[in-house]
Amino acid sequence: MPALNRTPKDAVDPRALHERIATDLRREILTGERPPGDKLPSTQALKERFDASSATIQKAVAMLKAEGLVSGKAGSAVTVLEHRREVMHPAAYSKPADAGRPYRWLEEAEKRGKAPTIQLLRVDEVHPPADVAAALDLGADGKAVLRQQLLSLDGEPCELVKSYYPLEIARGTGLAERRRIKGGTPTLLNELGYPPVRTIDRVTAEEPTQEEYAALQLPSPISVLRTFRVVLSGDNRPIEATTMTKAGHLYGLQYEF
Repeated sequence: MPALNRTPKDAVDPRALHERIATDLRREILTGERPPGDKLPSTQALKERFDASSATIQKAVAMLKAEGLVSGKAGSAVTVLEHRREVMHPAAYSKPADAGRPYRWLEEAEKRGKAPTIQLLRVDEVHPPADVAAALDLGADGKAVLRQQLLSLDGEPCELVKSYYPLEIARGTGLAERRRIKGGTPTLLNELGYPPVRTIDRVTAEEPTQEEYAALQLPSPISVLRTFRVVLSGDNRPIEATTMTKAGHLYGLQYEF
């Protein structure tokens, strides 16, 4: 059966109208088209633009308020707040820390004037998800050490991290202990004789799981950025597989080639 060709005009957006309106206005705010201090158009103007009711416009604006993008009281103008996506640079903190220095993610955050914290949520031997097992060459029944952390900036959760390590590497080391690792796991892996040589990131935009929604304190059903990272040592040996999830409206990733 031949594939059906679908043109943009045929596509149907299944989202509620207020969600679609909030998405359009959010994009304008985050790209700087509506700078901080700018006033959103009046309810009447937005009604005409989006062919929507007053109640629908109010629901859309309420979403943006909950996300910290705008502020304003009923009956007054709605103002765009000083808030932009935080651009993260993964290459800056994926390497082992210099001798005696803290985890690079902490240092990089402090350079940007942020107050970073890391909460270690779980350390355990587990049967990892299928994509992790495949990346680490564990086989169907293989187990790995899971280190799960919640990263925060200025007291606000920014990233849920789940890192998996093969048992033959992690068991009996600091990777398997419920404690912070000085210099971060890249430093410890290097000390154990498994220096990170190559990193492969796959980034996707996805709907948050219930766990991610709660951990990241998402204000609305907004997409998240999910990075699936595989770290290889010498001879292309996989030594780590990590999933990192961030709120899509608050964070972006920048890679330089």
